Amino acid sequence: MSLPLFLVAGQATAKAAAPVVGQHAPSAPGLFGAVLALLLVLALVVGLGWLLKRMPGSSFRQAEGLKLVASVAVGAKERVVVLEVNGEQMLLGVTAGGISKLHTLSDPLPPPTPMRVPDLKNLPNFAQLLQQRLRKDS
Repeated sequence: MSLPLFLVAGQATAKAAAPVVGQHAPSAPGLFGAVLALLLVLALVVGLGWLLKRMPGSSFRQAEGLKLVASVAVGAKERVVVLEVNGEQMLLGVTAGGISKLHTLSDPLPPPTPMRVPDLKNLPNFAQLLQQRLRKDS
């Protein structure tokens, strides 16, 4: 059975006028665009870091002749610090309200011992440590 001519013509125009899915969507950037965007972000991070280092008042540069030797928290917002200024060590109290000099040290504090890296070859056996711990707890 053949279809009437106006139905066949209507189907042809409907197929031609049907919108293509994704026609108006922007095309995805290629690999070059993604690499270029990544390089741009990295350059921006490096540039801002360089600018921040050179700004006055930046806390990245350590002051000449001033060194924090030790610091201990004695409260929520209170600390006791030892500062070395041109070879002389001072004990200072730091609070939210201000800083006050507590004492000038006649003998400097010894330098802190450097942290040791654990020897990974001579680690204790975990199974033995677990058995000992379980025996102690029982």
